[in-house]
Amino acid sequence: METQNLSGLKRENFQATVQGKQTDLYTLTNASGAQVQITNYGGGIITIMVPDKNGNMANVIQGHNSIQDMVGTTEPFLSTLIGRFGNRICKGKFTMNGKEYSLACNNGENHLHGGPTGCHARVWDAEQLNDQELVLHYIFAYYEEGFPGELNMTVKYTWNDDNELKIDYRGTTNKKTIVNMTNHGFFSLAGIANPTPEATNVVLTINADFYIPIDPVSIPTGEILKVEGTPFDFRTPHVIGERINDDNEQLKNGAGYDHCYILNKKEEGELTLAMSMVEPTTGRTMECWTTEPGIQFYSGNFETGFAGQNGCTFPKRSGLCFEAQHFPDSPNRPYFPSTQLRPGQTYNQTTIYKFGVEE
Repeated sequence: METQNLSGLKRENFQATVQGKQTDLYTLTNASGAQVQITNYGGGIITIMVPDKNGNMANVIQGHNSIQDMVGTTEPFLSTLIGRFGNRICKGKFTMNGKEYSLACNNGENHLHGGPTGCHARVWDAEQLNDQELVLHYIFAYYEEGFPGELNMTVKYTWNDDNELKIDYRGTTNKKTIVNMTNHGFFSLAGIANPTPEATNVVLTINADFYIPIDPVSIPTGEILKVEGTPFDFRTPHVIGERINDDNEQLKNGAGYDHCYILNKKEEGELTLAMSMVEPTTGRTMECWTTEPGIQFYSGNFETGFAGQNGCTFPKRSGLCFEAQHFPDSPNRPYFPSTQLRPGQTYNQTTIYKFGVEE
């Protein structure tokens, strides 16, 4: 007997032949009945159905309504996997072993999120292991989007009984390359709607003493700045909208928050709490735990009101992104943690998004 589909989305709308491969919609259901739906096109998370303080279920992630919408969208990174390099690389160029590599540029003159046909726009091989686990696999070809090395990447989604969506990444390469995978979930804890409400009322905490400032085209300036005394200080809980429109050069450069935070960690690669937030109307909460050194907080500044699942619309600042990752432009910043991967090494990352309600 097939599990009840809480989202109302039709599986057949996600079944098509794209790039010569079959796409589908996979449903993960935990013991409490909460659900996550994921497609193997770009590894997109289409729904996360979780309860509010009154037990009412709603979808708290923004996504597309069909495979056709995903392929033809103006928002290609909407809640998809990102790779092989998340965030920006200045002018799409970096040097490794004395050789300069030129990447596809899709954000002005800069490279963004793996390029226009990065893994967000690829059909992954998929195997659903059971009701709560889905494994995706993709091989990035040598020089795909300009990157050296063939990268063999496996991503496992696990939806456990504590309403934790765990994402495990494992990758190997046959030539020295760079890797910086992430997931670009646009979270709307109030629940998606038409229109989805602005998320600026959310109370946010970020476990970071420092952040990376950007220039007017969102490339790191090279500095590492303290959050103390700035609108970027979320070490204690703050309402997102409280300071988002302050007269601050960094907020202007990002049109709001669109910055990488350097997470407080005792050891490199340890799984630690990166952020937590509370949506005051519904009481829904979300935490992000990650092994990554940074998290990009993007406050949905460039959302345009386009339509997604079941006719819901996504206006400016209705979705919040917390992309666990290494730092932007790392290949050109030797003092940032390295994103290089060599043959014989394994790329490992674990990120967990945990959903709950305020006690």
